[in-house]
Amino acid sequence: MLPGTSEVKHYHEKSRQFFYILSGEASIIMGEENFILKEHEGIEIPPKSPHKISNHSGTELHFLVVSQPKSHGDRIVLEE
Repeated sequence: MLPGTSEVKHYHEKSRQFFYILSGEASIIMGEENFILKEHEGIEIPPKSPHKISNHSGTELHFLVVSQPKSHGDRIVLEE
């Protein structure tokens, strides 16, 4: 994820996700909380939990996201 970019705030009806930071620093809003994750840290996002990942740093962010079940077609956008 390039510096200064973010995805839209959304949630998944069924999918549980796990974000794992490979390099860089991520800002993840989940509900009303903001979590700052650094290299080798992760966070689990339960179904129906509004969330958004952003890169507010000056370097690229590389991460893995695992969804179970798959999140394709299971995304409800809350903001554009």
